Amino acid sequence: MKKFFLALFFVFLIDQAIKHLFLNGFEWHSKCISLTLAINKGIAFSMFSFLGENLKYIQLLIVIVLIFFLFKEKIIKKHPIISGILLGAALSNLFDRFYIGGVVDYVYWHCIFDFAIFNLADVLIDFSILMFLYYYFFDKIPKKVA
Repeated sequence: MKKFFLALFFVFLIDQAIKHLFLNGFEWHSKCISLTLAINKGIAFSMFSFLGENLKYIQLLIVIVLIFFLFKEKIIKKHPIISGILLGAALSNLFDRFYIGGVVDYVYWHCIFDFAIFNLADVLIDFSILMFLYYYFFDKIPKKVA
C-alpha cells in the first residue's frame, strides 16, 4: 500500500504544481508545440461540456466506482504503482473541476495537424490504462527479484 499512496500523491502533487505554473501565466511556444493555458469544461476533445457543473459529479461517481473496483478486485495489491498513477491523475483532474471550474490543460500540438490540448494527468491516465491492458492481455505480472 505504501507504493500505491506514494505514486498517488507524487502524481497528484507534480500535476498540480505544473498546472499552477500555467494558472500563474507561464507560456511557451514553438513551431510544433505550444504550452499555454486552457480550461477544459468537457472531457477529451471537450466532449460533454454541455453537462456543465454536472460533469464533475459524474466524474466523482466514476472515480468512486473505480476506487471500489480497484480495492475489491485486489488490483491495488497486484499493481500498486500503476493504480496510484491512475488514481493520482484522475483525482488531480477532478480537483481542477471542483476548484477551478474545469480541467487545466496546457500542451497543444499543432504541427502538421491540430491535436486536442491536454495535460500530464491525461497522459498518465492513458499510460496506466495501457499498462493494465498489457498485464491483462500478456499476463505479465512483475516478479520480485530475490
